[in-house]
Amino acid sequence: MQTKQSEKVINSIEKSFKKQVQKNKNIKGAFLLVHSEKKGIHLNIAEGSMNPKQPAYMASVGKIFTSVLISILYENDQLSFEDSITKYLDRELVKHLHVYQGKDYTNDIKIKHLLNQTSGLYDNFRPLLEKLLDDPNFSITPQEAITWAKTHQKPQFPPGNGFKYTDTNYHLLGLIIERITGISFHVAMKQYIYQPLGMRNSSVLHYSNPLDKDTQHLADFYINKNNLTNHKGYACLDYAGGGVVSTGEDMLKFMKALVSYQLLKKETLEKMMNDKAKYGVGIEYGYGIMQFRTVPLLMPKIFNVWGHAGATGAYLFYHPKMDTYLIGTFNDFSYERKGVKFMLIKVINQLRKIK
Repeated sequence: MQTKQSEKVINSIEKSFKKQVQKNKNIKGAFLLVHSEKKGIHLNIAEGSMNPKQPAYMASVGKIFTSVLISILYENDQLSFEDSITKYLDRELVKHLHVYQGKDYTNDIKIKHLLNQTSGLYDNFRPLLEKLLDDPNFSITPQEAITWAKTHQKPQFPPGNGFKYTDTNYHLLGLIIERITGISFHVAMKQYIYQPLGMRNSSVLHYSNPLDKDTQHLADFYINKNNLTNHKGYACLDYAGGGVVSTGEDMLKFMKALVSYQLLKKETLEKMMNDKAKYGVGIEYGYGIMQFRTVPLLMPKIFNVWGHAGATGAYLFYHPKMDTYLIGTFNDFSYERKGVKFMLIKVINQLRKIK
């Protein structure tokens, strides 16, 4: 039940969100969902050209879905996190995939290195995105994207010896999922996650359609004023690195199921969170899970959340102490860092006022 205090806080969050969208010409449409049974809050709002029931492209938030799929296969004894990736991938594709300072480390890359971004592999997303923006007819398969990167980019360090956030790692995970399940990545998403959880308005960008045929059309998303929404080539570039298209309510179903161990066992989720690398100041990266940790003076305790963020200002996080879910997007690449900042400063900071 909502108290006067929680109503006041909700109004304040709503006001901040509207102001954020209205003051920035880049943002055409955005949504925000805040859910907390503990605090008696369920806020689902949209601004600009979006409405709250409309699905949005969630960018790299999709990585947490890919890592959950891999972990489901782990629980089914279909793979081990310690397995070399060469066990599951085409020989030609992985040939000389990781040659660092004259030594070939390809066989040393384990599934866990892809999951926690410690493989040392190059990031193919940004340079290929530039190509796509230059050429409206650009199209590439996930395999071709990996081969392109292998030819044009260099690894950063031996597997397990550092941290480098890359979509290449997650493209490879998508191909591993396909090899093990014998079905396409988007079909695996539907069978293992969307259908069991009743996520009827969710899909994989340009690969699949939502289970509910009456689902509204995808909200537009942009980079440098370029509308990427209907660019089919972009979907191949994103793939298992973040092709999830979903509504706030569907994303809430996913995160609730993950938090309550309906998708994965408690020990699996703990393993995913504990085998982590340092992403940046106050941020650690597990198996597709960003974890914000207290840093004296820089990161107050109140900001300790876990989940994932995306380049369009998309975010999906859970706040354990407040038992609160924070989901949203600004649908524009200029909000890559600002989306999470908004969530921390304008949403969590307000929620802490509710006793």
